Amino acid sequence: MSQTTLQASAQGFLARYAGLKSRFPGDNAQRAAGADAFARHGLPGPREEAWRYTALRPLAETAFHEPVILLSDTSAQLTALALPDLPRLVFIDGRFSAPLSRLPDGISITTGAPAFGHIADNGEKLVALNTMLAEDGAAIDIAPGIDAGTILLVSLGADAHGHPVSFHPRHAIRLGQGARLTLAEINSGTGVYFNNPVITAEIAEDATLVHLREQREAPGAFHLSTVFAKVAARGTYDSFSLALGGRLARVQVHAHLAGENAMAHLNAAQLLGATQHSDFTTTVRHDAPSTASRQTVKNVLTGHAKGVFQGKIEVARIAQKTDGYQMNQTLLLSRDAEIDSKPQLEIYADDVKCSHGCTVGELDADQLFYLRSRGVPEADARNILIRAFLSEALDPIAHDAMRDHMESAIAAWWDKAPTP
Repeated sequence: MSQTTLQASAQGFLARYAGLKSRFPGDNAQRAAGADAFARHGLPGPREEAWRYTALRPLAETAFHEPVILLSDTSAQLTALALPDLPRLVFIDGRFSAPLSRLPDGISITTGAPAFGHIADNGEKLVALNTMLAEDGAAIDIAPGIDAGTILLVSLGADAHGHPVSFHPRHAIRLGQGARLTLAEINSGTGVYFNNPVITAEIAEDATLVHLREQREAPGAFHLSTVFAKVAARGTYDSFSLALGGRLARVQVHAHLAGENAMAHLNAAQLLGATQHSDFTTTVRHDAPSTASRQTVKNVLTGHAKGVFQGKIEVARIAQKTDGYQMNQTLLLSRDAEIDSKPQLEIYADDVKCSHGCTVGELDADQLFYLRSRGVPEADARNILIRAFLSEALDPIAHDAMRDHMESAIAAWWDKAPTP
């Protein structure tokens, strides 16, 4: 991909900012800083190590327009999702929709402007783009000691009468000491659009944030999201991401374990077919003693799909007694499918337990033979083994309603996928 294509696309986003900056809500100084960073650095390219496996050429070659809210269309989308009966915040093309939302009682939630939150210097170009163009978002504050239950965060995308649109929601989650929240994030839509969300999460001492993400964007959509989670002493950030949709998708998670005995679980499953491309990239910073992180990522790839897993564990010198683990397992159901896996360990402490592993292969021939020897037809035997692999991927999800919803999404995806 030529640098010229990326630069031209970046100029298009900058032109949109220049034309709308006087109308954007929120912190103008922070937005201007984001615009300055994006003007200097532009979109990430394949020469950058973190992006060597994910090229943004399809995105750069698409001209995006200002979103137009189509409430009638998106109401049908929302119904089709068959969401669990839970409090929900609904955003349409990055803008909050009060008629489609149902706010929980007793919880502090504000919308109407980007919830920029606090992010340390990180050099993330898509975060700079988000900061520059964000129009709306949710700021969710959970008071100390409160169990806030489950809140759905729903993003619906729809092109504007056949014209691709881009939107950049910005959300901030803050949990007080001992608080608990399950945030179930669902992304879906129709047509061609670019969803570039950023979420910041600040998790205080003894607090727990369970973050469940279901990405089932439209087949022509682009989904590039970034999550920052900062975890204080004895706090927990427990996340699971399911990637099913989109033409080009990437989830990037930065987990900062800042207090002693903090913990992060960054698990994921990617199911890809046709020419889909999905990237799950994580960085876990262990900056305190006795912290722990777990990452298990499973992929099922068919057709000409391409999956990416990049996981990095960073252990500071002060972070003695760190326990870090990564595992990436992939089923390739087509000779044309591809997986790029790059687990990394960067350790400066001398009393740690860190490991990583990766397995890539086809279905187990012995298991397949066992089923066929008992009269199971080959196609059914393959499906049984694949569904068992996928069911195991959902094991980390303790939330029954969201687990059932994800299982239904996987079943719908599998029914449309070509027979391996």
